[in-house]
Amino acid sequence: MSQTPLSPPPVGGRVVVAMSGGVDSSVTAALLKEQGHDVVGLTMRLYDHGKPLGPGARTCCAGQDIHDARRVADRLGIAHYVLDYESRFREDVIEPFAASYGRGETPIPCVLCNQTVKFRDLLAAALELGGTALATGHYVRRFDGPEGPRLYRAVDPGRDQSYFLFATTKGQLGRLLFPLGAMASKDETRAIARRLGLAVGDKPDSQDICFVPDGDYAKVVERLRPGVVEAGEIVDLDGTVLGHHPGLIHFTVGQRRGVGIGGSAEPLYVIALDTATHRLIVGPHAALARREIAVSGLNWLGEGEGPASAGTRARIKIRHASPPFPGQIFPGATAGEARVVLDEPAHGVAPGQAAVFYGLDDSEARVLGGGWIGASR
Repeated sequence: MSQTPLSPPPVGGRVVVAMSGGVDSSVTAALLKEQGHDVVGLTMRLYDHGKPLGPGARTCCAGQDIHDARRVADRLGIAHYVLDYESRFREDVIEPFAASYGRGETPIPCVLCNQTVKFRDLLAAALELGGTALATGHYVRRFDGPEGPRLYRAVDPGRDQSYFLFATTKGQLGRLLFPLGAMASKDETRAIARRLGLAVGDKPDSQDICFVPDGDYAKVVERLRPGVVEAGEIVDLDGTVLGHHPGLIHFTVGQRRGVGIGGSAEPLYVIALDTATHRLIVGPHAALARREIAVSGLNWLGEGEGPASAGTRARIKIRHASPPFPGQIFPGATAGEARVVLDEPAHGVAPGQAAVFYGLDDSEARVLGGGWIGASR
């Protein structure tokens, strides 16, 4: 596969770093500073929980995190600015998150955050400050290919975040740097932080849903969408009532634990969420099998404008933690849509999650694009 390492910005040129207050973005800023770049740190204020969070809080971009980012910037001797993106974050991330749950989906707010406030708004701010690039602490790699920049999985598969960056456009990739993608492990990143005397070296990683620090996302959704958390019936595939649930928001397709129905001949899994009737449909594991998946919001990072009409072979991830499944990607009926056909059925395909496409060469793990999962069969 033809590729060349990313050409770094000229030494002394300005690179803007998205600093969340965590160890990853802090080390990113430090490494670029060591390389001789004119580094400027930008921190987004995304939400306010109404009270300061302690140093052990697993969040980002609020309270203590902003303070930590400023301390690191002071330690490195770089300029640092805080941008108030709270209203943008609410409009582009939190509101769609709540609406998605209202539709019976399982949303991924981290993708929306990367797609909007980070790689749209923050990148624009970086360019306005005279930056040649925006650097982040994501664990992914970028190389230059014959048709422009390419996105690849991180060296450490356990830290890889490429699934959450499938919506990054080719134009944005040309302005993005990911210095941590080549790290062998997170321990290596923390070791650099300790070597440089950064106070965040042992700070815990932020949680997946950063704006829900107590983990009670149902409370957040109910506040934004009153009435969406409504109790209902648990039924089997034939419609027989087996029990009752406290609200569909507590469940996702493929879930087994917490369904609360015993006495069946085989374990029961969540097969579907019927928001019209507030029914939770459960059944045996075999009923989860899906081979065809409709995808919307397609972002294509491979060659050409999209998948080949005859089908593009790829490995497809249907959840961040799931293994990739071999299959084909076909163009959809309209622009921005695609149809995925897996070689073998996958289980737990949930609307609202992402289908992310990777090249067939596992040693390279190039990201070919992705989109949002809709109907499947």
